Amino acid sequence: MSVSHLSEEKNQSSMTMLAGGALGVVFGDIGTSPLYTLKTVLSLSGDAPTPDVILGLLSLIFWALVIVTSLKYAMFAMRIDNHGEGGILALMALLVRKKSQRPIVIFAALFGAALIYGDGAITPAISVLSALEGLKIILPESKPFILPGTVAILVTLFAIQPLGTARIAKVFGPVMGLWFATIAALGIWGIAQYPSVLMALNPLYGIRFLFSNGIVSFMVLGGVFLCVTGAEALYADMGHFGKKPIWIAWFAIVFPSLLLNYAGQAALILSGADISQNIFFRLCPPIMQIPLVILATLATIIASQAIISGAFSMTRQAIQLGWLPRLHIKQTTEESYGQIYIGPINGLLMSATVFLAVFFKSSDSLAAAYGIAVSLTMIMTSGLLFVSMREVWRWSLPLSLLVAGIFTLVDLSFLIANMAKVQDGGYIPLLLATAVYVVMLIWHRGAVAVAAAINEKTVPVVDFMADISTREIPRIPGTAVFLTRTQYGTPAVMKWHVKRNGSLHEHVLALSIVIDNIPRVDPSERLTVEKLNPGFWRATALYGFMERPNIPLLLRYPEIQLCNLDLDEVTYYMGHEVIVKREGGSGLPAWQRNAFAMMVRNSAHVTDYYYLPSDQVVGINRMVPI
Repeated sequence: MSVSHLSEEKNQSSMTMLAGGALGVVFGDIGTSPLYTLKTVLSLSGDAPTPDVILGLLSLIFWALVIVTSLKYAMFAMRIDNHGEGGILALMALLVRKKSQRPIVIFAALFGAALIYGDGAITPAISVLSALEGLKIILPESKPFILPGTVAILVTLFAIQPLGTARIAKVFGPVMGLWFATIAALGIWGIAQYPSVLMALNPLYGIRFLFSNGIVSFMVLGGVFLCVTGAEALYADMGHFGKKPIWIAWFAIVFPSLLLNYAGQAALILSGADISQNIFFRLCPPIMQIPLVILATLATIIASQAIISGAFSMTRQAIQLGWLPRLHIKQTTEESYGQIYIGPINGLLMSATVFLAVFFKSSDSLAAAYGIAVSLTMIMTSGLLFVSMREVWRWSLPLSLLVAGIFTLVDLSFLIANMAKVQDGGYIPLLLATAVYVVMLIWHRGAVAVAAAINEKTVPVVDFMADISTREIPRIPGTAVFLTRTQYGTPAVMKWHVKRNGSLHEHVLALSIVIDNIPRVDPSERLTVEKLNPGFWRATALYGFMERPNIPLLLRYPEIQLCNLDLDEVTYYMGHEVIVKREGGSGLPAWQRNAFAMMVRNSAHVTDYYYLPSDQVVGINRMVPI
């Protein structure tokens, strides 16, 4: 067997494994939507749906999956990647790198990201509730225990996050593979009861339904939209698995399974089945309903885990890009960079998720609030796709308007239909998203103001070192590393050190950490070092927004070794900002300044964030007016 053939087989095997892994991470949310979507759509369409209504609803679901998930996300969005990474923040970073720093681009990306947190809170609640509600069909007396059981599962799920999910994550793919095989088989059995249901693939049935009953028909789109919640994950998780494995999993397994199941549910209704209870579980023979409830519960737990992990990953991106304060990030396993835990995010998501489950009590009620945050995110993504078509792909204006306009029109239709949900609880994820967006904005504005204040009084290194020599400031043995934001002039923390201690180390390194708008930086381009004065070097380290700087490891780079620094006896100096009011009233508004100061006080210490040995770190407080 040739080497090329062996390599091809190895690549195919790797692709298959990645596609299987994507089933458990990427498609958990959209894959469990059959549990509640058609049930919700039926409740919105009115009493005693006719065959034309059923076919129209199924047609709308089918074409929503085609246009939103298959075309918009799989075929267009996933082709606009930031060095292999996807997601709304990665897309924003790409556009910023392309000099598209218009406020509307920043707003669309940040608010879209904030809305994902709202979705992240409601998805686990509705998924687990809808799975356990299947027990009501088997054991009607179990109804009082469904909500407590849901809360118990959710609390347990969030409680185990600090332990990591590396070990159990290996079974996510096989379990979800079994889930998709099961729902496909159930769908086929349902279609066999009424094969003519497949006529709904004709889009005319959906169009006819939309224009059949005025505003009532249009508002049904709010329920139809539930079938595509989770489509953002195809794009957001692209960096973990790659385009091709996600495409294989979607087009070969997930998409056909979803279509078969939705068609099977619709066929069962057309054959005269009772729709007073969840039609999804009615597809299953009574003897297999308990195993199906167990499998559905496992699938919704996996879907919830994917949402939580996605929130952690997006938070890390936002921190690295300078839009959120530093938070303590725990790497739960060394095997995978994506296996992380962020305590504050976990706590907030758990509180919001449990509150939503208790507040709404049932998946039907939750469905009334679900979708508005996701539909807004999708509109933001469509807007960014338009900018990308123009500035990344260099498409003409008419072509970009045509393609992005179609996606935006579909998203806008879903959003308008979902707006009716605001008063029914849809305001909750919107309020959560707004709070996250405000935090992002305040942190970024404060960080920019601090950087500007520090750079205002920068002294050239040559002048500062000459002044030290003139004043005969002693140079003591040892090596000092001054962490600084500025990439030019004398680090402010070094000036304060000399002023307070009256001395300076014999060997000095001014180190700046810069986060670029790409996911990862080539190690060969990581570090630049220059000698500015005898015994004084400046180093700039470049990292991507998917990387976490490790300063002790960085100092082992060959470029640093050439500086003859004594790294065994190094002392790290860093400034701790104490935020104060800027004189003259030209600074930030008081409420923003106070909020930013609170975030600074409560953010993770730089020592932990950069892996610095705490017994070698000296912190210097400094008053920074903003």
